[in-house]
Amino acid sequence: MPTTSTFLPTCASIDLSALTYNVTQFRGILRPGCDMMAVVKANAYGHGDIETTKALIRRGLSRVAVFSIDEGIALRQAGINAPIVVLGPLFPAQLGDLFAHQLTPVVSDVSILPALSQAASSFQTPYPVHLKIETGMGRLGVTAHDISTLFTDRNFPSTLHVEGLMTHLAEADGPAVEATQEQLNRFHDAITAVKAAGFRVPLIHAANSAGAVRFLDAQFSLVRPGIMLYGYHTLPDSVAVPHLKPVLSLRTTIAQLRTVQPGHKISYGGTFTAKRTTTIAVLPVGYADGISRRLSNRGSVLIHGQRAPIAGIVCMDMIMIDVTGITGVAVGDEAVLIGSQGDGRITADDIAQWTGTIPYEVLCAIGPRVPRQYLSA
Repeated sequence: MPTTSTFLPTCASIDLSALTYNVTQFRGILRPGCDMMAVVKANAYGHGDIETTKALIRRGLSRVAVFSIDEGIALRQAGINAPIVVLGPLFPAQLGDLFAHQLTPVVSDVSILPALSQAASSFQTPYPVHLKIETGMGRLGVTAHDISTLFTDRNFPSTLHVEGLMTHLAEADGPAVEATQEQLNRFHDAITAVKAAGFRVPLIHAANSAGAVRFLDAQFSLVRPGIMLYGYHTLPDSVAVPHLKPVLSLRTTIAQLRTVQPGHKISYGGTFTAKRTTTIAVLPVGYADGISRRLSNRGSVLIHGQRAPIAGIVCMDMIMIDVTGITGVAVGDEAVLIGSQGDGRITADDIAQWTGTIPYEVLCAIGPRVPRQYLSA
């Protein structure tokens, strides 16, 4: 989001040195010959896709993955020339944009192949694609029968080049490992069938962040780290995870202070009632910025390094905070929603626990009207 003023009452800071640290830590778990394809979909999990992608490329990552054609186009228009793999579904009407911006599609439905093959026929060499194998996620992907039809029966279009084979692990961060091992077995069967048909596939990938950490045999030629690059994970406590640093912090500024008497109600619906003489701080940030309404009367922010609870319902543009127990609070003071302040710390994990979700959602929810500031590595 473009910055329109020098003073930013609400801002997300992106620490690129923490991003570099996480990349190095993640590289340390990879076996020789395995590389990373960074996942920067959903605005790089709320961190800002363009600047984050540029930073990752500067740190030696050779390719990135997005979800949609539009996300890929935005990176190309920002001058990013590295290979961009589009993980989401592909529609015939998008093929012109796909080719115009030299994006690499993931084929997850064989019905797109005739149109894709025809559109690629104008190129002098076969156009690269990645083929997604459905092994147990129950979402996108071609079936074992499709593999047999395409490769054993020699029906794969000659205008396309199978640059990659991939699958998606459904339970890599779950309590048990059996379902993931079964998926990997099915994926190995598909790889064997494709290679037996004479196809050389240079890029094979299955593992997300959790899969790469937990399943060494899911580290093929590529892994697709996402959440761990940004400093978080969802693996069980029993799994050893590389040390990570959260990359994003979110702060705002106290806009107003008011003192209310016992019995006074705060915010929509009056769900917070003061039980004593109470000091309320008003913060100019709300659910339109990604502060979940599920934090109403439940979450906290940091003020002067201390946790101050949210009082009442989270509004579209504002939240109210009970700062009664904190001395010296003034209009203009910083309030930290994610990050550290003094001895206090609130993470996306904390917010996820308060709201019954995962850190992915917390980070992705931070809206586009929140400016991002990038701190150099």
